[in-house]
Amino acid sequence: MQATILAGLDRKEAEIYRRLDPARLPQHIAIIMDGNGRWAKRRHLPRVAGHRAGVASVRSTVETAARVKIPALTLYAFSEENWKKRPRSEVDFLMGLLCRYLKQEVPTLNKNNIRLEYIGRQHELPATVQAKMEWARQATAHNTGMVLTLALNYSARTELVDAFRAIAQAAARNGGLEHMQLDEDEVSRHLYTRHLPDPDLVIRTSGEMRLSNFLLWQLAYAEIHIIPTLWPEFRGVHLLEAIAEYQKRERRYGGLVDAPDHHLPKAARS
Repeated sequence: MQATILAGLDRKEAEIYRRLDPARLPQHIAIIMDGNGRWAKRRHLPRVAGHRAGVASVRSTVETAARVKIPALTLYAFSEENWKKRPRSEVDFLMGLLCRYLKQEVPTLNKNNIRLEYIGRQHELPATVQAKMEWARQATAHNTGMVLTLALNYSARTELVDAFRAIAQAAARNGGLEHMQLDEDEVSRHLYTRHLPDPDLVIRTSGEMRLSNFLLWQLAYAEIHIIPTLWPEFRGVHLLEAIAEYQKRERRYGGLVDAPDHHLPKAARS
């Protein structure tokens, strides 16, 4: 198995991977992809050039994660706040870039046995974008390897609002909240990520020290890795370096070292 994995990595990636403990790989990695605009500005290019360059980083990161057998990878691609903070022309470019990415990358995703999913309020995206997203999802639905989740039109606070609304609606159908056992596991079952374990590791590029409304519930016990590299310069080797740093840490889950699995909410168990 290890020989097969090493054969798919470049020299530097293979060097780092040899130092990793395959039994202690994170089961779910989340990445806040930040720095496209600053990358472009430093080169006196329009912001959209940074987004275009960032596609190569997505490709390298996704392929490396799949090759080393990371079960789940979630990328923060487009926040709900992006509609308000970015010019309409930039948003339109991002929607077009997403559609082109999906069309171009589906064959690679299938080659690497990657299944594509999404989180966020997809119904608020343009109809043409929704159609392309659903096409890509269906085209990779048969794959059994890594689950790649794109967070699109995503907000952690909105996710919680949607979860609480769904819980309230379920309660109304079943006699009211007094008849429902409301606990952490019940909330987790109504999150967008209910099909995934909570992330073990979250990576943020560009050196910013904040979560930016990303997976606020799910990241409660995640290890955080901040890297100054701007997203268009991020590659698979950086991912492996983050995993190597992750494996040096003692995971406490708010309590003792190596807290047993039953101390975690069901959604956090891998």
